[in-house]
Amino acid sequence: MIEFILGCILLIAGGLFTAFPRDRRYITRLINIEVAEFGLVLIMLSFSEVLALVTFVAVNVVSTFIFVRLIEKKEGRDMQ
Repeated sequence: MIEFILGCILLIAGGLFTAFPRDRRYITRLINIEVAEFGLVLIMLSFSEVLALVTFVAVNVVSTFIFVRLIEKKEGRDMQ
């Protein structure tokens, strides 16, 4: 039960800090997404270890891909 509660707290905090960051750099948002991702893994860990592992891999791949694309677009705009 403690994993579920701690996971919910981390998921909500990471989501809020990603949506409304104090520092607008991409690395800060990427770190905040990792906090939310860890919260999601803790929630899934309270149900099943396999589900937690699959969720961690899937969310990690998707979030990293999205942020790498955003960083590439921003750097491409800045260079022109």
